[in-house]
Amino acid sequence: MLDALGPWRRYIIGFLAAIVLMCCVMVGLGLWVSQQLQRNLDLPSGELLYKVPAGASLASVSRDLEQQGIIPSARLLRLYARLTEQSGIRRGEFLLDSSLNSLSLLTKLRSDDVVQYHITLLEGWRYQQALDYLHSKANIKAELKGLSWDEQKQKLGIEIAHPEGYFFPDTYRYQDGESDVAILKRAHRKLMDILEREWDKKATGLPYRNPQEALIMASIIEKETAKDSEREMIAGVFVRRLQKNMRLQTDPTVIYGMGERYKGNIRRKDLREATPYNTYVIKGLPLTPIALVAERSIYAALHPDDSSNLFFVAKGDGSHQFSATLDQHNRAVREYQIENRKSNYRSAP
Repeated sequence: MLDALGPWRRYIIGFLAAIVLMCCVMVGLGLWVSQQLQRNLDLPSGELLYKVPAGASLASVSRDLEQQGIIPSARLLRLYARLTEQSGIRRGEFLLDSSLNSLSLLTKLRSDDVVQYHITLLEGWRYQQALDYLHSKANIKAELKGLSWDEQKQKLGIEIAHPEGYFFPDTYRYQDGESDVAILKRAHRKLMDILEREWDKKATGLPYRNPQEALIMASIIEKETAKDSEREMIAGVFVRRLQKNMRLQTDPTVIYGMGERYKGNIRRKDLREATPYNTYVIKGLPLTPIALVAERSIYAALHPDDSSNLFFVAKGDGSHQFSATLDQHNRAVREYQIENRKSNYRSAP
């Protein structure tokens, strides 16, 4: 057969040899590309916290990584991403380590595996304290800073007259650049879910017209004691006082009504000052909650104890003495507040 081809023989053999050589080159090139893409990241310290800013593309990120000597070739990574339709990456902070290569790096940059931070809003805080704490974190975007409540609630999508007490104190995860709005929306949603759930399971005969009044009561309980065993007892005292049309006469409401004027002491004239929060003057509940409220205080407000106590006084060790009559209460006041007042007196644990 080859003899019949005559002079074409060497051209055919040369063509076939060229094809074989090209195949070898292609295989070799493919192996080299694969080797480059699967080479571990060059991270001298072993780890790197790498931030992908909003709007950044794979092109800009890969160029930066190549310039830092972390990946061997930005072009190869981009070519692979185009061929596999994986060019889109997300913003955020990513923790890179030396076990990654260009391929697994691309997968990571497209995933939700961003660095998560934690922030804790504490029970008993005022709303402004929680907001100031959020704004003290440089990696949280302060969209609400300097805005009035009317402006803030538009951004938050919340229709309440006053923000106090409507955000749940808890630990929240967030990523770099997340906004105060996003975190507070989660805190508000969690508070409302808990309040609605507990309201549906409330005890009978309570003097609240709606869940909001229960939340106000819960905030007073929160400020009166941090001792779990006392929460239902505190709630019981206040519920019975409301049922008997007695004033609540609770100091935390006076303090809240004083605002920035409170410097650590309540004077007699402060107890007589008419504010929407001074429960020594007004009857019933104050105008709004006075603090961020833990779930156990909401539960206590909706499940008060069934004793006959109408009074309590701080004993100075963080606990309280409860009394059913005014005579008993006056004796307790003399014992714990006057005659045997502790040198290291404290009203809360």
